Amino acid sequence: MSNAQQHTLDIRQSGRPLDGTSRVLILLHGRGGSAEDITGLANHLSVDGFTLLVPQATNNTWYPYSFMMPHKANEPWLTSALENVAAVVDEAIKAGVEKKDIYFAGFSQGACLMLEYLARNGEEYGGAAAFTGGLIGETPDQSVYKGNFGGMPVYIGTSDPDPHVPVERVKLTTSVLEKMGAKVTERIYPGMGHTITKEEINEANKVVFSS
Repeated sequence: MSNAQQHTLDIRQSGRPLDGTSRVLILLHGRGGSAEDITGLANHLSVDGFTLLVPQATNNTWYPYSFMMPHKANEPWLTSALENVAAVVDEAIKAGVEKKDIYFAGFSQGACLMLEYLARNGEEYGGAAAFTGGLIGETPDQSVYKGNFGGMPVYIGTSDPDPHVPVERVKLTTSVLEKMGAKVTERIYPGMGHTITKEEINEANKVVFSS
């Protein structure tokens, strides 16, 4: 890990034992949340038989300021958080899991971190569900977004309005991921609030976890 690493890597594992025959769901909690909190989301997703890998952020936050701030305002924590996600992915791959069997889900700050990681590491993963999130930065640095998702399904849901994530940033995120080969289902729910609803969960299950 680089010298920018500030977060201690703490991965909670549950579900099926991790081996080369399992499918993996990496869950990323939001600001002020915890690995335990976001693990509860898996009870509502169609992920029976998956291994759950759930990293815990130091002090319950991945980076200190709004995801809409310039990148440098959230450094070195943002780089640290991205490295932590990469380390969780590496753990699955070292266990023999293929990238097509690695899935992602996150809420709020965790969804932003997940989307930023995926855009910087475009691969044909199994799929991703972002519950209220978008690419990071005052203006996302699209020069670092590389790879091709090869049709990977992505669900992005958000409220209009949302107090933390502008709808315009969600739309930009959808556009970037689609240009990188993702099959994105974007859903904007009027007045939903900053939460995860049953409607969102049903849509994410249909789009991402139905196979």
